[in-house]
Amino acid sequence: MVADVIVTICLGLGLLAAGLGVVGILRFPDVYTRLHAETKMTTCGAIFICIAVVVTEAGAYLATGEMQYAVLGLHTVLALAALVFTNAIGAHAIGRAAYRSGVRPDPAVVDRLKGVDIDD
Repeated sequence: MVADVIVTICLGLGLLAAGLGVVGILRFPDVYTRLHAETKMTTCGAIFICIAVVVTEAGAYLATGEMQYAVLGLHTVLALAALVFTNAIGAHAIGRAAYRSGVRPDPAVVDRLKGVDIDD
């Protein structure tokens, strides 16, 4: 019963994060702020959804004692760890590539790389 409440809350928070990220992608002015919204959306949304999966699988494992539930929970944690690291690294690489290709931030956004040699 408590696990169901935790799962419902985590799924709701994951969906909320994903929805806010979509709004950010649609509303933000340039590639950098949109990239920020997308990265936060996928990271936070995935964290909450994976927590919901792990809680569900832990409850199923404790109820039945079958190892398949524990294995699925472990795989979920490993996939989440990979997603968190690769999402941040990928967003950095995309932002750097956009800047190097000449895409500049919106004038309302502070450009801290203006005048810095980034071709190293």
